[in-house]
Amino acid sequence: FLMPVLTLIFLSGVEVARYSLLQQKMSRTAVSLSDLIAQTDSTISLTQVANLYQAADYVMRPFDLNGTGVVILSSVAQTGGVPTVSWQCVGNGGISASSELGSSGATATLPPDFTMRDGESAIFAEVVYDYAPFVAPYLIGDLTIRHRAIFRPRFGALSSLAPGTVPPGAPTCT
Repeated sequence: FLMPVLTLIFLSGVEVARYSLLQQKMSRTAVSLSDLIAQTDSTISLTQVANLYQAADYVMRPFDLNGTGVVILSSVAQTGGVPTVSWQCVGNGGISASSELGSSGATATLPPDFTMRDGESAIFAEVVYDYAPFVAPYLIGDLTIRHRAIFRPRFGALSSLAPGTVPPGAPTCT
């Protein structure tokens, strides 16, 4: 009589642990990528961005970004009181997701608690993942989880991408 109850409690514990680990991995991936870009000199190349996307796969392990996730990197600069998405890269995606900031070249939709002054820029990293629970997926259903990290560049505006050799399967940058 107790076996089904104990099994359900055990499986629920495994699901909570898996979900918590995913949340931690997504947060760490977003923070790591935006911080690494913010630490670069005044320019970053497409080759460097492609390498960062490969690193994101390692940070997210054991979860697979290529199957059920996507990473979106964006640079936002404010000129004349208007924040604009300077460039944006989308990669590692097994899903289709767009940035909450907007698309490259468009006016950026900044988070409500984030402000920028003229001449400032910021690097945004967004990690989006479609989470499918193991235990009772028909009760909980699939969840789309988003994590975002924001860093200000340390050595320049990083408002453009330098050309570079782009390996096969590299992110799409605009």
